Amino acid sequence: MPGTPIDRRTWLKAGGLAISGMLPVTPGAGRTPPSGDPIRLSLNENPFGPSPRVAAAIAGEANLLNRYVEQADADKLIRQIAALERVGTNQVVLGEVLGPLGLALARSKQGGDILFSTPGYTELVDAAAPLGGRPLPIPLNAAQANDLAAIEQAVSADTIAVSLVNPHNPSGTVDDPAELASFIGRVSRRALVIIDEAYLEYDDLERRSAVSFVRAGANVVVFRTLAKAYGLAGLSIGYALAPTPLAAELAKAGVGEPHLLNRLSLVAAQTALADQDWVRHAAALTVAERQRVTCTLDRLRLRHSDSRASFVFFDAADRIHAARDAFATASILIGKPFPPLDSWLRITIGKPGENDAVIRVLEHIFT
Repeated sequence: MPGTPIDRRTWLKAGGLAISGMLPVTPGAGRTPPSGDPIRLSLNENPFGPSPRVAAAIAGEANLLNRYVEQADADKLIRQIAALERVGTNQVVLGEVLGPLGLALARSKQGGDILFSTPGYTELVDAAAPLGGRPLPIPLNAAQANDLAAIEQAVSADTIAVSLVNPHNPSGTVDDPAELASFIGRVSRRALVIIDEAYLEYDDLERRSAVSFVRAGANVVVFRTLAKAYGLAGLSIGYALAPTPLAAELAKAGVGEPHLLNRLSLVAAQTALADQDWVRHAAALTVAERQRVTCTLDRLRLRHSDSRASFVFFDAADRIHAARDAFATASILIGKPFPPLDSWLRITIGKPGENDAVIRVLEHIFT
């Protein structure tokens, strides 16, 4: 197991974050947060951080902060990603590209429908809207998963893209691999299919990823971010794997332009991608903790999705306001509301001590 063991940490300080008379301080549970520091379980960040090698790599790059990023710097990361993903270098687009991709699609197609699951992550459709991209939301199915049948039925001559998140956000559900592959095979012949796999490292990336379609030259884009399992949320770096003509079109539009990239983000990405042992280690810790919190939801008989991501998603029903108030009082930051599922809560999986705190609140509210 790489790196040093991850300490459990106490989520409360005496006289600080405890809910009076309800959540006792647990002495000796590990490092205590600074006074007034909330527990951040709202944005699906990796609580275990990036590879331990990343900080040293960033420090080693500090003497080049006066230099712009050149194409050769970007090409080094592109070659690394292409080798990891087994695609051509001309299929890799650097950056957190969902917003620029939405903008480029709407501009090149002069508007059109973009289908997506709702509630869901809307960066791509939001970016397309000012240039005539029309968001066409399709409700999640009863399992809070992408309703592939309804999405396919909604595809029309006006559809410029179908955007899916797998595992989905905010529900964490995954699509059946065979069903998704069949869906992509049919729909990609009619419209561009975009698969956001931001959380797939927390499940079975090799079996579930749609990257094989990109390798085969299909009309499919796979997006990955290094903000989640790789622990680089503070550096804003990711990449898309795209058909060669689309990648060239995006490059022509300035997406992934080297001078717009951050030198420290590039070296951090190179180092993090090279340490796959750490990614698997941190993901395994998160999955084990997710299972522990999910068992609590089951014990309390709370309806929840089958999350395979770095968070849980459950229905607080008529206790929703009491639950949100209790988490706020305990200084635990949790996910925003996701209309129309207004009674559901999304809580990021944290370190063991942080999850202990979540479990205490859950037991207080729902027992």
